[in-house]
Amino acid sequence: MRAYRGTILHCLDDPGEQSNPSAWEHFDDGLLIVDEGKIARVGEADALLADAGDDVDVVDYRGKLIVPGFIDCHVHFSQLDIIGSFGAQLLDWLNQYAFPEEAKFADAGHAREVAKVFVEELLRNGTTTALVFGTVHAHSADAIFEAAEAKSMRLIAGKVLMDTHCPAELRDDPESAYADSKALIEKWHGRGRLGYAITPRFALTSSAEQLAAAGRLAAEYPDVWVHTHLAENMEEVEEIARLYPDSRSYLDVYDGFELLRKRSVFAHCLHMDAVDRSTMAAKHGAAAFCPTSNLFLGSGLFDLPRMREAGIHCGLGTDVGGGTSLSLLRTASEAYKVLHLQEHALPAMRALYLATLGAAEALDLDDCIGNFAAGKEADFVVLDYEGSALTARRMAAAETIEEKLFALMTLADDRNVAATYILGRLSD
Repeated sequence: MRAYRGTILHCLDDPGEQSNPSAWEHFDDGLLIVDEGKIARVGEADALLADAGDDVDVVDYRGKLIVPGFIDCHVHFSQLDIIGSFGAQLLDWLNQYAFPEEAKFADAGHAREVAKVFVEELLRNGTTTALVFGTVHAHSADAIFEAAEAKSMRLIAGKVLMDTHCPAELRDDPESAYADSKALIEKWHGRGRLGYAITPRFALTSSAEQLAAAGRLAAEYPDVWVHTHLAENMEEVEEIARLYPDSRSYLDVYDGFELLRKRSVFAHCLHMDAVDRSTMAAKHGAAAFCPTSNLFLGSGLFDLPRMREAGIHCGLGTDVGGGTSLSLLRTASEAYKVLHLQEHALPAMRALYLATLGAAEALDLDDCIGNFAAGKEADFVVLDYEGSALTARRMAAAETIEEKLFALMTLADDRNVAATYILGRLSD
């Protein structure tokens, strides 16, 4: 067995706007004991060391903060090279930047090269699990799965389904989308720590026939994920209403094709009403809160309080490349601002929850990741308070763990990620 000594923090539940102290656990001088890639015990270092005797090899991270690995609930690996592309709202941004970039992934070698860099960047930022969009090319899914498998990462991904309202070179059709997705499910889903997501881009770029094919796949494989976009931009919402006049709402379109169920994860969910929220909760859909892209593309503000009050599981998503950083610390900082603009609070502990246990709940993976409960997989991150001169200076004035975590959330970047562990092994 190996143990990791340092300040340890993890969530047990949603701390809420009031940062309920019973929802998180903190050990100023803590010990995390790992056995064969799983969490064995967590607690006060002195007590656990006295009990363990000489059977534990201790890695000393005193002065640093150990938290569960971050979980990204929505990101596009194919858009890594267009982060920070200037000046358009969603539909124009897709046409000007995203679609031309994704066309490059017709080259399988290019897909593999980007996937490798993308996974390395996730780990460098402390992200140990992600729900990832590929491109319309089946080999893009192969590429991201291969890159994640090489690092033993827990990762969910899928080939994009897209047969209308997009460039011809990025279109499949209902039959090939079904066949390719089915073959990829059989190849990758449940292989090691990998999972497959049926991935229609959004209702605007999939015909009714293709959405029906996706629904058939979802029925045939109830344990795979469904991953798509929902109500991100008002122009998009209005176009969906025009295309589907008999549907009550955008969400109702997906529901009508049997794509709203447990393990359905919808990115954005900005322009929804109370009926939508109630329906999503009743059918166990989850939401990815993507603040950096929502602000960058001028899409709107995510209503976290109402989503959580409705009983919907929510986790943070970086949404690169509309999103502006693969760092979930930076993403949490923007989430704080989104909530503040709506006259709500996002305490640091709730932000940690949204990046760890809350995200695991949204992905229906909280039985195996998300916190340091015994038996869960030992994915964790070591954060260095002094990773930059500015954070070191700021920490000198921070007294409580909440103040320190909030300062990291606001100021930290990849320099503050001292180490990322996958199944108890240091990621190289």
